[in-house]
Amino acid sequence: MHHTADRSPWEQDHNFDEGNPLGERNTKVVVFLTASMMVGEIAGGLLFNSMALLADGWHMGTHVAALGITVAAYWYARRHAADRRFAFGTWKVGMLGGYTSAIVLGLVALYMATESARRLLAPLPIQYEQALAIAAVGLAVNLVSALLLKGHHGHAHDHGHHHGHGHEDLNLRAAYLHVLADALTSVLALVALAGGRFYGWDWLDPVMGIVGAMVVSVWAWGLLRDTSRALLDREMDPELVREIRACIETDSDTIITDLHVWRVGRGKYACILTLVATAPRSPDHYRALLQAHEELGHVTVEVHQCLGESPAQR
Repeated sequence: MHHTADRSPWEQDHNFDEGNPLGERNTKVVVFLTASMMVGEIAGGLLFNSMALLADGWHMGTHVAALGITVAAYWYARRHAADRRFAFGTWKVGMLGGYTSAIVLGLVALYMATESARRLLAPLPIQYEQALAIAAVGLAVNLVSALLLKGHHGHAHDHGHHHGHGHEDLNLRAAYLHVLADALTSVLALVALAGGRFYGWDWLDPVMGIVGAMVVSVWAWGLLRDTSRALLDREMDPELVREIRACIETDSDTIITDLHVWRVGRGKYACILTLVATAPRSPDHYRALLQAHEELGHVTVEVHQCLGESPAQR
């Protein structure tokens, strides 16, 4: 049968994420600043034999690549937002970018640890004055970059229904953590270089590299955990599930027999539920019961009639 009537009331837009234009623009600025400082720090580390400075420079270099992943993910998600081949939009492109950046961050930590250990066993003479100057400039660039990204990666909001970190832009959070890691290694480089310059503690330079590697690895693990949870749809938020069940199962003798909830955007969830009732209503009736949950951007309801005793009485 060919339907000639307007089908728009039953069609849905599957692009659930509005993007983050300001975060994307500021990330591009940070990429330029970081790339410029990377060249200066690597050159300075090689010229002045500072492991802390060289580690900071290579650290910045990998962050340039990671920040580039963030920008590329934004671009790809925006360009393909209307592509119907993406079942629930392109929001997970950002999650994939954040996950990749987390891996890069972990590799950076591993490099910092191994190279610092090597320098601890076989130290090289360091030209402290020049290295201190470059590290100070590097810290200034990192702080400016952090200010550009701070606050734009979002956070969890409470609009009466608080559900974890649903409003957080993990793609931009990845960029922010890379900048914070840069700032940390810059601070540690300054401490190490100052200790060597004024107290003769040459061992402090590689030790600070190891300390920085440990902190960065913790950040990398946290980002890897959060992004992988979203990529694998392991987000059956217990509070949201309880609220959905409460809305549906308080209606007559209805019970939910199957329920799936997963995130499809920042602060947006999709929901598929199967319910059984002795006198079932239309799917629209049950969807209306969930209207108070604005975070549910896509709801599919499957209704079955129980021909025996009421399911609520079993």
